[in-house]
Amino acid sequence: MDDLITREYKTVSGIAGPLLFVERLMKASLGELVEIMLDNGEARRGQVIELSEQHAVIQVLEETTGLGVTGTRVRLTESAATMDLSPDLLGRRFSGIGAPLDGLPPIIPDARMDIIGQPMNPVSRDKPSQFIQTGISTIDALNTLVRGQKLPIFSGAGLPAKEVIAQIVRHAKVRQEPGVDIGQETGAGPFTIVFAAMGITFREASFFLGEFDRSGVMEHAVMFVNLANDPTIERLLTPRYALTTAEYLAFTLGRHVLVILTDMAAYCEALRQIATAREEIPGRRGYPGYMYSDLASIYERAGRIKGKPGSITQLPIVTMPDDDMTHPIPDLTGYITEGQIVLSRELHRKGIFPPIDVLPCLSRLMNLGIGPGKTREDHRSVADQLYAFYAHGRDIRRLAAIVGEDGLSESDRRFLKFAQDFEQDFVSQGSQGREMEETLDLGWRFLRYQPKERLTRVKPELIERYYGSTRD
Repeated sequence: MDDLITREYKTVSGIAGPLLFVERLMKASLGELVEIMLDNGEARRGQVIELSEQHAVIQVLEETTGLGVTGTRVRLTESAATMDLSPDLLGRRFSGIGAPLDGLPPIIPDARMDIIGQPMNPVSRDKPSQFIQTGISTIDALNTLVRGQKLPIFSGAGLPAKEVIAQIVRHAKVRQEPGVDIGQETGAGPFTIVFAAMGITFREASFFLGEFDRSGVMEHAVMFVNLANDPTIERLLTPRYALTTAEYLAFTLGRHVLVILTDMAAYCEALRQIATAREEIPGRRGYPGYMYSDLASIYERAGRIKGKPGSITQLPIVTMPDDDMTHPIPDLTGYITEGQIVLSRELHRKGIFPPIDVLPCLSRLMNLGIGPGKTREDHRSVADQLYAFYAHGRDIRRLAAIVGEDGLSESDRRFLKFAQDFEQDFVSQGSQGREMEETLDLGWRFLRYQPKERLTRVKPELIERYYGSTRD
């Protein structure tokens, strides 16, 4: 009884937004969970985020309505934030802090893990090298996604980022190569999906849930949903609960996990609000100076571990304010991650879906996981030549806007037609998925827009084999 008394405090000195300031919080530990007891007997959860001899700052993890300086007690629990884990997680929906939302009982855990996770030893990291087929030609051919990679999608307000993600979820799979063990329990096939939504509207949540149900992926997916009207502080915990689940599924159960994080802009806005409440000195555009390391603590939880069959691949969605790629959120994300997929407002206005702007896109690990089987030999060549032709066609389009098409040479008009048809038939594919072989055959069809001598980035033997016919 005496020990309980010494671990319960009535020394709350102030409240600022989701933060509770407590004096002389003895025996507390940094990161420890606490119970916040109200006068009416209601209890809420919090976490110690700052600690000194005289003062402590507690982050309230739920609503702050009804909290007051007087009558509020803080009880230490001697435990950190953990996630209950078991194979029964698949097919379930949770709140941003791991509470069931689907009407089913809480998980009976086979394991319990700290949501902060353990840093992955760089020596134990395995090099990403296995191709992931998303079914989207502009990604598979020109910005190849690799198992264990973190590849963000840079979007803008009003652009169909959620529809692009839904298409990837429907079609993404690991391709099995002859004689290569990819470590999947069931061989090649669809990913296990861990979906984490931060600050989305009810309509967006309904869209994702409907897409998961219609496409049949919900049975091998886990959803964490933090709505726009949920506590702001919950957004900082949502990706960590999701990634803890992903680590269990990947490195304990040996599954290939695709983690969708949407929207990292909402996460960073929550980070800025909390930093302002703590009266921290702001950095660029009001965001805290530690935002880089905070984002890194999320993105770096993707990867593969030597000796373990599973993998975690991340596809975060980043909404760029004012379509500005130099904004701190996409800028820092680009430094940490291994490339980016950029959605284009211009292509979206033309009715092209998915509206992926090929030129600013990048996958730094493309060469490590480029095309499976017999497609490997010509994948890089086709990608480089398509990129070069399309970039030149875009330059000609700008020139035509000044001098008119009548002022262009025959060669320039051929490049202009290439750029137009490439967008309409290669970039745009609707909601259908394409196999990698189909994508490369389509690529060769566009390379035939130009005479053989212009294919300077393709090996002569590949030109001889594929230029005049479709793939064998």
